Amino acid sequence: MSDKCPECSATRSSGDTCQDNFHKMLEWEAEDPGRLVVHHLMVLGYHLQHPSLYSLQGLASARQLLIDFLERGKSPQQVRKENKSKVSSTNRTWKITARPDSHVAYVHPIAWTMTAADVVADGADHYCENVRLWAKSVRDAIRLSENL
Repeated sequence: MSDKCPECSATRSSGDTCQDNFHKMLEWEAEDPGRLVVHHLMVLGYHLQHPSLYSLQGLASARQLLIDFLERGKSPQQVRKENKSKVSSTNRTWKITARPDSHVAYVHPIAWTMTAADVVADGADHYCENVRLWAKSVRDAIRLSENL
């Protein structure tokens, strides 16, 4: 097993994978519901750094959501209300997640400055602050890579 994630290049500490770190963050949110205030940013940060989890349209939608949250100040509730009919599975003609015939990768390589491993390494006490920093770093790295 490589000591780096093939998608985000995070160094695997003590055998933990990015998925292990994702699950650790979900645990922290379950332990303290106050941490759910950044759940939407955590999920987007993780998935945007692991684009193979998305379909092409799902990746484009996720990038737009991150911009809506960070730059337009939209709340998850506001986004759900605005996009309810557009993303409803009865109306949507595209898949959000990857399918066997639809694997996505970024066109240009991205140098991530922060990953899920960094959020987890700093501990639960700094979780919300670090998830916000991570989300901004993901947006900035994608933008610098010209993948947006």
